[in-house]
Amino acid sequence: MEATAISASTTTIPSPTPDHIMQIGMGFWASKTLLSAIEMGIFTDLAKHPEDIKTLRDRFNLHERSARDFLDALVAMGMLQRRDNKYHNTPQTNVFLDKDKPSYIGGMLEMANNRLYGFWGNLTEALRTGEQQNEAKVGEDPFAAIYAHPAILKEFLAAMTGVSHGANLNIAAKFPWENYKTFVDVGTAQGDLAVQIASAQEHLQGIGFDLPVVEPIFEEYAQSNGLASRLSFVGGNFFEDSIPKADVVLMGHVLHDWNIDEKKTLIKKAYDALPEGGALVVYESLIDDDRSQNLFGLLMSLNMLIETHGGFDFTGADCSGWMKEAGFKEMRVEHLVGPDSMVIGIK
Repeated sequence: MEATAISASTTTIPSPTPDHIMQIGMGFWASKTLLSAIEMGIFTDLAKHPEDIKTLRDRFNLHERSARDFLDALVAMGMLQRRDNKYHNTPQTNVFLDKDKPSYIGGMLEMANNRLYGFWGNLTEALRTGEQQNEAKVGEDPFAAIYAHPAILKEFLAAMTGVSHGANLNIAAKFPWENYKTFVDVGTAQGDLAVQIASAQEHLQGIGFDLPVVEPIFEEYAQSNGLASRLSFVGGNFFEDSIPKADVVLMGHVLHDWNIDEKKTLIKKAYDALPEGGALVVYESLIDDDRSQNLFGLLMSLNMLIETHGGFDFTGADCSGWMKEAGFKEMRVEHLVGPDSMVIGIK
């Protein structure tokens, strides 16, 4: 009896620790350190060749008090490596954070640094009021300002390419394109989804559909990828104009900008643009149906709270239900890459 009592007393449940709470709660320290490094161009510079601390301090005008801590924090975060007293990019930052490479994804992070970082400081207010926390608070339309300046618009659309490129490659490879001849990419932005599909599927003709001001940026991107003969642009407003007819309609990171009635309107417009047997492909950072796993999708939905009047992210089951309501007969959900998945509806 005594031995049993001793054994039971030594089997204890590990005490909880605050480590995870503190890591999440102070996560903005690491986030802003990375965003500042991108803003300065640290990774683009180091992609050319490694540098010692004095060279980096002088080149980027870093104060002697902060330079070593800043660079070594990037090492500790896994964003840089330090060898032989010189700082090097990691394989990941060399590919994805060098502005001179087509694989650069920093455009989205630049926008996060320049705009979202400050707006997210008002999340509590957004949660209590349900109201936007961006330029709309002072009566400005943030997207009107972006679309009014060609250089800013081009940078913004390139940022959209950066955040979507991996999913675009997967859609180009995974969807059964052999069954179709034409497609239209709704809200095409720079046109990366259309470019990746046309590059991988030489039998297809594609259309990019977006606001007319986007046309020269789309055409330049298609031309630079050697696809001007198979990709064309149609200008319009997808709430005011019909979606161009095609065998496949695609909406990437579009629906989450809008409220539920607007989402259903766009899905119905896509249905009307398709022939019998045609397909609608919606891809987003879909929240998992249990709403407990895809943290990025849930946080993206909070970002829509801050950035849009009524937008929100959603689950694959939600989207399938809206498609069924519009008349689609077959729906399925397929994972793409990272937090992104697609919902396919067949008319």
